[in-house]
Amino acid sequence: MTRRSWDITDRQQAVLACIRAHIRDQGEAPSVREIGRAVGLSSPSSVLYQLRRLEQAGAVVRDHGTGWRNYRLG
Repeated sequence: MTRRSWDITDRQQAVLACIRAHIRDQGEAPSVREIGRAVGLSSPSSVLYQLRRLEQAGAVVRDHGTGWRNYRLG
């Protein structure tokens, strides 16, 4: 995937911080709902939108076809 040149938003920074902390503390990536609770997003589709944008920016990498639980920091 091609890395995009846009800036990561404050919300996306919060999502990344949540992911880093969860991996550090639990040893695995958080679920979409866990991310939502941590950053104040009530809709899973809002979390997925942020994750897709982070993936486009190269900040997270997902193994396609396996769902969003199988991703890692880029």
